[in-house]
Amino acid sequence: MQSYKIAFLGAGSIAEAVIAGLLEANLVKGQDITVSNRSNTDRLSYFKSKYDVNGTHDKKELLRNADIIFFAMKPKDVVEAIAEVKEYITEKQFIISLLAGVSTASMTGLLEKHIPIVRSMPNTSAAILKSATAICASAYATEEHLRIARQLFEAIGSVSVVDEEQMHAVTALAGSGPAYVYYMVEAMEQAAREAGLDNEVAKSLILQTLSGAADMLLTTGKHPAVLRAEITSPNGTTQAGIETLQNNGFPDAIIKCIKRATERSHELGETLQALMKQ
Repeated sequence: MQSYKIAFLGAGSIAEAVIAGLLEANLVKGQDITVSNRSNTDRLSYFKSKYDVNGTHDKKELLRNADIIFFAMKPKDVVEAIAEVKEYITEKQFIISLLAGVSTASMTGLLEKHIPIVRSMPNTSAAILKSATAICASAYATEEHLRIARQLFEAIGSVSVVDEEQMHAVTALAGSGPAYVYYMVEAMEQAAREAGLDNEVAKSLILQTLSGAADMLLTTGKHPAVLRAEITSPNGTTQAGIETLQNNGFPDAIIKCIKRATERSHELGETLQALMKQ
């Protein structure tokens, strides 16, 4: 991987997380990464100062020597972005898409070339090498392209290869998933404050509890319902808490949350299709 030149079209949070992870894993060198956005020079300066990577607004310069091109712009901007850069992209290059809801077929149609594309959905835990990433290949991507993408993402966490139609659910579950956990932590912190716990004590207890619970699931192999039952004594404090969650629709809220996020991923793809027809 040290020999690859990598370009990022887009400099948002997910691009930063992937870059931070790749550098932390020592898979690529900062000098071999170039980042671009439309006009935010301050953002590119930030990338240079924090990660010692290159930055440019010149798309031709960005793509001229790139082996791998990460598409990391907002999904709503992909039509305009591809129109600006497609003349600079060749079939010898390889695209990795980080775009929620955007199919490889749509991207191929916009590029008007048989460019190999691997669609991916990492999450921002990539920055600490803990991403849960899913990938799938386009019609023109080979097993070798998939292998390279897998190697890149395995450096920043776990990787699952899925069929492309499953990527909407992956986006809702893993791509957005950390935000759901952070939201739950916000609520737990609020409850701790209202119970009179010191903020730092509460934070330490919550974070270790979450980390320990995740490790229990990973190391024991037990179903979460079994682990939950092992904690829940009849008429005890845990049962009282679980019953309150059930009575307030907690399981249904989580299911609806992921279903709605999945629907939104579909909607983003449909919006792109509509834009392509204009």
